[in-house]
Amino acid sequence: MEAESIQSLLPLLNNADQWSELLLLLPLLVALEAVLSADNAIALAAISRGLHDRARQQLALNLGLALALVFRLLLIVAARWVLNVWPLQLAAALYLLWLCGRHLQVLWSGRHGDAAVASESPASAAHSPDPTAVASLASVVGTLAITDLAFSLDSVAAAVAVSDRLWLVMAGGVIGVIALRLTAGLFIRWLEIYSHLETAGFLAVGLVGIRLLLRLGMPEHLPPEWVLLLAVACLFVWGFSSRRPIDVTP
Repeated sequence: MEAESIQSLLPLLNNADQWSELLLLLPLLVALEAVLSADNAIALAAISRGLHDRARQQLALNLGLALALVFRLLLIVAARWVLNVWPLQLAAALYLLWLCGRHLQVLWSGRHGDAAVASESPASAAHSPDPTAVASLASVVGTLAITDLAFSLDSVAAAVAVSDRLWLVMAGGVIGVIALRLTAGLFIRWLEIYSHLETAGFLAVGLVGIRLLLRLGMPEHLPPEWVLLLAVACLFVWGFSSRRPIDVTP
């Protein structure tokens, strides 16, 4: 949803004929990308946790987001066509809802004894509620790239619809992926500390999927974007509200 949020800046960017003006606006663009991509970043962090090894998690994020960058740039080039392909946008919405539903289903099973230790210890991450059933490096990398594509499908199309400067939209896509890499790395550490953060992130993913469905099926009932941003902010406040118990076992 980040490109949709910053599209109000694009007319200003389009009128910035001097490089000095662009350099002044670029830090603001970077900051907005970092803040507004938090729901995407936490989903990517949770997916990469399925590898159970910090070095492999970082490698998966590097490879997955490099592939995601390729997908984003291709999507930007084809965005005029994508705007008219509603089944592709429907698939993105359903995929995001599936990610959220998968997490909630595993969480529900864990609370009923099938995976009681799933949310208590990083060492039991094999049962952690993430959407990768087999935590191979290739599968995680592919899932990371597809998840970012699903998140960026609607927002990239919206950005291209507002601005006809292809290079500018591509620069925003590159900045978005860099911001995702930085924030996802932070969230990997935070997921081990805060017990509700992963669930909060996947609920935010579900909200984005619902918004995409409403945009396609009932655009007249689409709530203002600030409603979604407020809901996501509340989810993250809850996500950071509870720390996991510290393991003092020697």
